[in-house]
Amino acid sequence: MTNKRIFYGWWVVLACALIGLYVGGVVFFGFTAFFLPIKEEFGWSHAQISLAVSLQGAEMGIFAPLVGFLVDRLGPRKLIIWGVITVGSGLLLLSQIHSLPMFYISFLLVSFGAGGCTAVVTTTAVANWFHKKIGIAMGLMGAGIGGGGLVVMLIPYLIQQFQWRTTIIILALGMLVLCIPLGMMVRNKPEQYGDIPDGILTASPVQTAEDPDKGIEMDFNQALKNRSFIYLNIAELIRLTAIPAVFLHVMPYLDSIGISTAISGFIAGAIPLFGIAGRVGFGWLSDKMSKRYVFAITFGLLSIGTLSFAYAQAVWPIFVFLFCFPLGHGGSMVLRGTIVREFFGRASFGKLIGIILGTGAIGGIIGPTLGGWIFDVTGSYYAVWLLLGTMTALAIVMILRIR
Repeated sequence: MTNKRIFYGWWVVLACALIGLYVGGVVFFGFTAFFLPIKEEFGWSHAQISLAVSLQGAEMGIFAPLVGFLVDRLGPRKLIIWGVITVGSGLLLLSQIHSLPMFYISFLLVSFGAGGCTAVVTTTAVANWFHKKIGIAMGLMGAGIGGGGLVVMLIPYLIQQFQWRTTIIILALGMLVLCIPLGMMVRNKPEQYGDIPDGILTASPVQTAEDPDKGIEMDFNQALKNRSFIYLNIAELIRLTAIPAVFLHVMPYLDSIGISTAISGFIAGAIPLFGIAGRVGFGWLSDKMSKRYVFAITFGLLSIGTLSFAYAQAVWPIFVFLFCFPLGHGGSMVLRGTIVREFFGRASFGKLIGIILGTGAIGGIIGPTLGGWIFDVTGSYYAVWLLLGTMTALAIVMILRIR
């Protein structure tokens, strides 16, 4: 009788999921809870505070292609540990700010580190270990990121108990204590440990192993010229214009229409939590049917959710938003990586996903600041949600042209 073992790729998924849970909850989803306390202390406008998140998008966009090249060359473990240390340092600096330039500098440092321990790096780490099961593997990793909603729900309580500066220090120390050991669990490619993707064991540990079903492997330069790769970049640009704007402005928006901090904090945390179903469900579904059709469905849900959010003064649009937007957000996050893996292969995965995230980061620059500026000018977020919801619907055309 042979001893069954757990394929190590699943441990890589678990480590990346937990890192994503913490970093996502603190950096990507949780900053909305600090928006109003910072505004009250310094008196900065919505646009000035939103610009910090836009700088995050700019920095991650500039460095995402570089991170993609580095992860293909150095492997994910080194970058994850470096990124975690940088995020922790940036948060400690953020807790000490007293001016707008210092606010931007500290946020840039946080963003720089987050780009090194999430997104390109963790997606590449998982893609290296899976092929046939790439959809469910990405979905489970994404479920961890969605679990960051638990951290988001905790942050308003911590701010109430300890004020916002102490809360950031607590989160920074938690980052270092929890995520460095998780980063140590991540390994590069299965061939270096006697495996091949999806867990077929070779006779002995070797540096390379033949994959009987490796699928398409497209040359990097060939992929850059591929029309489908261009369409995918355009879709990601639009998607990341909308999503960061929603995550940043959800609590200020709900506050502006008279909803309490407790309820708005619950809604902000519920978005990534409810998105777990989208990450796992659409990840599983993408292994069963055409990935581009599943990707298009997620964009349709994003559009419906964003448009309904414009009418959140009533109760039912909030339920529509909480059903559609998280499912679409979670599913689209997973499908981005699975499509690149299936259509272009593994050899240049890090570089290609880095370029896509770099393109999408342009939207991350535009969306949050545009949302803050429109509110400063009009005193309302209504036009923001209508604009972003319409753009997301139009992106479906790009997705359906992917071949």
